[in-house]
Amino acid sequence: MLDLTTATPTLLRPGGVPREAIETEIGSIAVSDALPSGDSARKSPGQLESHYAPARPVRLDATGVSADEGLLAFGPTVPQGAMLTYNLSVAGDLGEAAANLFAMMRLLDRPGIGRIAVMPVPQTGLGLAINDRLRRASHGHEGADDGRDRGR
Repeated sequence: MLDLTTATPTLLRPGGVPREAIETEIGSIAVSDALPSGDSARKSPGQLESHYAPARPVRLDATGVSADEGLLAFGPTVPQGAMLTYNLSVAGDLGEAAANLFAMMRLLDRPGIGRIAVMPVPQTGLGLAINDRLRRASHGHEGADDGRDRGR
């Protein structure tokens, strides 16, 4: 979502068009890191810290998994041992990953899975939007890797 009411166009929330593609068309843009505090301050849907949050806790940047976790994988190299694994894109394609994100999160958000571990996704192109959604999904839960990955 792009705010054009500011002196410099401001990206409020990364989405389906990567920042780089927008800048190719209109020049440099600012990126809003601030999350509005009240409903009236929001200029874009999905700007709350917690948005699209599953019932299961979400652990980001996982490089290893536990037997009670569901794994949201990305890329060809996937850690073994999760209760259930879905791969956003075996080929590491960010477009495919973005298209699969919510359906696969819903498939992992089920009773019996202790939490959802999410492998790192690059912070470029559509990866910015994917990571934004994942960060919001993990808000209020344990968040980033808590050390379970050590030694794996």
